[in-house]
Amino acid sequence: MTEFPALQPEFLVPVDRERLEVSAPSTHPPRILLLYGSLRARSFSRLLVEEAARILQRLGCETRIFDPRDLPLPDATGPDHPKVQELRALSQWSEGQVWCSPERHGAISGVIKAQIDWIPLEIGSVRPTQGKTLAVMQVSGGSQSFNAVNTLRLLGRWMRMITIPNQSSVAMAYKEFDDHDRMRPSSYYERVVDVMEELVKFTLLTRDRADYLVDRYSERKASGRIPEHVELGAAAMSHEAETTA
Repeated sequence: MTEFPALQPEFLVPVDRERLEVSAPSTHPPRILLLYGSLRARSFSRLLVEEAARILQRLGCETRIFDPRDLPLPDATGPDHPKVQELRALSQWSEGQVWCSPERHGAISGVIKAQIDWIPLEIGSVRPTQGKTLAVMQVSGGSQSFNAVNTLRLLGRWMRMITIPNQSSVAMAYKEFDDHDRMRPSSYYERVVDVMEELVKFTLLTRDRADYLVDRYSERKASGRIPEHVELGAAAMSHEAETTA
């Protein structure tokens, strides 16, 4: 079929390969925000996030870990609350994120969900998380499970983030950290290294292209925005027609 009666063709154009090539890539360290999902004094999701942050720093990243203590429940107060403002500013600052939750009743904890809920999908015309990379991790008190990371993936997709393929699920987390709160050598630790390495690669690959990668037909149509290179091409053709007339 060559006819598309439901399509407005001015908003759908061939992929601009030149915009996928970055002539002057960013040189600053990748900026990664890490969130954890427990307020316990010895929170294993926090310890895992701290271990991940060390690995990210070793890989050349700048990291920030958000402390969720004193963050109010969503809608319990306005977004002008200092902890909400801090979280939203860190989300804006970041180019990639790590979300780590304990598994509670087969799902994520309320602590991590509250943080994600306070990060809006949209502020005006700005989507704070769209196009950012995301790695997901979980800790369990018992046998290995993937319920929490699966839920975090769903939320990452809803927040329009680029969630990397790899993930980490640490079973019996209380056995995996020593008396100095450092992660013991294990296959679980190696997986965390794998995940952080992959996150850095995806962040470097996408951060200078994110705006174009998430530029969508439906949103261009809704706003009446013609792609920039199409407008420039049309203007050039119009000018050429005028000069030859």
